[in-house]
Amino acid sequence: MKIVQILPELNQGGVERGVVEISREFVRRGHRSIVISAGGVQADQIEKDGGEHIELDVCSKNPLTFFVRVSRLRNVLQQLEPDILHVRSRVPAWLAWFANKKLKTPFVTTVHGFNSVSKYSEIMTKGDRVLYVSSAIKSYILQHYSVDEKKMRYVPRGIDIAYFDPKKIDTAFVSAFKKEHALEGKRIVSTIGRITELKGIDDFIRALSMLQKKNPDVVGLVVGGARHDKEEYFESLKILAKKEQVDVRFVGSQSSVREIYAVSDLMVSATSLKPEAFGRTIGEALAMNTPVIATHHGGALDIIVENENGFFFPPKDSKGLAEKMEQALSYSFKNMREHIEKNFSLERMTQTELSIYEELLDHFTC
Repeated sequence: MKIVQILPELNQGGVERGVVEISREFVRRGHRSIVISAGGVQADQIEKDGGEHIELDVCSKNPLTFFVRVSRLRNVLQQLEPDILHVRSRVPAWLAWFANKKLKTPFVTTVHGFNSVSKYSEIMTKGDRVLYVSSAIKSYILQHYSVDEKKMRYVPRGIDIAYFDPKKIDTAFVSAFKKEHALEGKRIVSTIGRITELKGIDDFIRALSMLQKKNPDVVGLVVGGARHDKEEYFESLKILAKKEQVDVRFVGSQSSVREIYAVSDLMVSATSLKPEAFGRTIGEALAMNTPVIATHHGGALDIIVENENGFFFPPKDSKGLAEKMEQALSYSFKNMREHIEKNFSLERMTQTELSIYEELLDHFTC
C-alpha cells in the first residue's frame, strides 16, 4: 500500500512521535509510507527510517491562504496517487477534505484528543473510517457529533515494547543519574511530562508532603521542562515545595525517559482535572514494569487494571493520592508489561491500522 499521513508539524509531542514510529513500521512491512507536514525536528527521522517526508504548509490557520494551500496539497496527492489518506489533526483534515473531493482517495481520520466541540472540530468525524485512541474519546465523539458508529474503530496508542524493555536500560546512565540527584537508597516516585497547570504538579507535591511525613526515604522526581510562558508557574512549584518541606527533584527534560521509568518505584500520571486522551507515559511505564497511579478519567481507564498494575484516585485529591502512593509502594503488582504487550503494543497498533486500511480499500473496490 501507498499510505499518506498528514499532520501539522513534526516537532515534539505524542502524535508526532506516534507518526514517526508507525511510519517506520509501515516501511518494515513493505509499504510505501509518506508523511506530509510543515516540517520539524523529527522530519529527518521519517527519511532515515525509509519513509518519505514532503514539506507543505498544512499547519497555518490563516483563512486567506487556505485555498492556495488546498490546491498545492491536491497537486501533491495527484502525483502520489496514494491508496490511503490518513489525517491526524484539524487543519490538515480540512485541507485534505477539500483537496480530496475530486480524487476520492479513502479518507481516514484519527481523533487524538478532546477537541473543543465545534464545526471546526467536526471535520475529524468525517473520515470514511474514524479512529479513536480510547473509550473516553469514543464516548466524547458520540456525545457531541452525529457519527455512524459503524465507521468508528478503536486504535489505542502503541507502545514500542522493543525499546521500552527493562532488559535494555542504559545502566551507566542510571548509575550517573542516581549519583547526580542523590537517589541511592531512596524509593522514587516520578511524574513525567511538560510542566503546566493542567498536569496538577502542585497536587503531586502536596501528596508527597503527606507521604514523606511517614516515609522519609521517599523522594519525588518531576521530569519535564517548562516553556517560557510557564516559567512563573514553575517557580511557584519550587516555592510550594520549599514551603511544604518536600524532598522533590526538578530534573528537567530527559531524553533517557526509559531509564527514568526504570529507576522509579512508582509513576504518577496526569493528576490534572482535564482527562488525557490516552496516556502514553502510563503505557511506557507499565512496559518497564513500573506501576502507575492516575486520575480516574480519560484514557487511563483503558490501560490501568486497578489492583493489578496500578491505582486510581479522584482529580485534585492530594490526600487520596498520598494514600494511594503509600499503598502502591508496598503493594505486589502483577501483569504490568504483559498487559501492554498483549493490548497496547506498537505491533498491535500497526496491524490494526493496516487491517482498517485493507478493509476500507475492499469497500472502495466493491
